[in-house]
Amino acid sequence: MAYLWLSLAFMVPAVLAAVLLRREIHWGAVALSTVVLLSLTAVFDNVIIGLDIVRYGHEHLMGLYLGLAPLEDFSYSLAAVLLLPAAWHLLRRRRTTEPGHGAEPDAERVAE
Repeated sequence: MAYLWLSLAFMVPAVLAAVLLRREIHWGAVALSTVVLLSLTAVFDNVIIGLDIVRYGHEHLMGLYLGLAPLEDFSYSLAAVLLLPAAWHLLRRRRTTEPGHGAEPDAERVAE
């Protein structure tokens, strides 16, 4: 169960960020990205596990697998898909509130 707790350390902040910014996130893009990233995770996790490049201590897993890949591996991809748009919106929001980054263009940039 150790991998489950590690997965939760990534998933809980990701879900909280997505919930807090749910109105600003483009959920269609998140859904498409999720399908693509989880598909790639399934393929490549199975390849690297099948080639014995990566091994898991099965006593630390929940015991649920998609092919050879433990279900916990998919939580990192899902956390990334949720955290990235949240971080994007938070950083964009912070940037627009800094001086010189608002809606008004700088006089120097207009003159160029």
